[in-house]
Amino acid sequence: QVQLVESGGGLVQAGGSLRLSCVVSGRIFSNYAMGWFRQAPGKEREFVAAISWSSSSTYHADSVKGRFTISRDNAKNTVYLQMNSLKPEDTAVYYCAASRWGVLSTRPYDYWGQGTQVTVSS
Repeated sequence: QVQLVESGGGLVQAGGSLRLSCVVSGRIFSNYAMGWFRQAPGKEREFVAAISWSSSSTYHADSVKGRFTISRDNAKNTVYLQMNSLKPEDTAVYYCAASRWGVLSTRPYDYWGQGTQVTVSS
């Protein structure tokens, strides 16, 4: 059974930093692309960042480019999202997800975590 468990969310002031982690159980991690998504209250879920299985390719949404960085450690089955210079509009539930189709695929991600809340105060 595959499980994705996020952690690292919390309350932070604008301009602050947080690092989210997502630990993946099950024998899929090193072969799957990983992504981070977020959903703010009353809004649709949106893409934040993605990373290929080898870490050779990363992608970040324009809204977070230069502030957020996705990375992964295949030995620890963990993907990270380093978030710097946080803004109130970054407030959302953040989800990690795993995709067997690769980082450039438009197919839906296969597995999702339960999410971790990030709240940025002004």
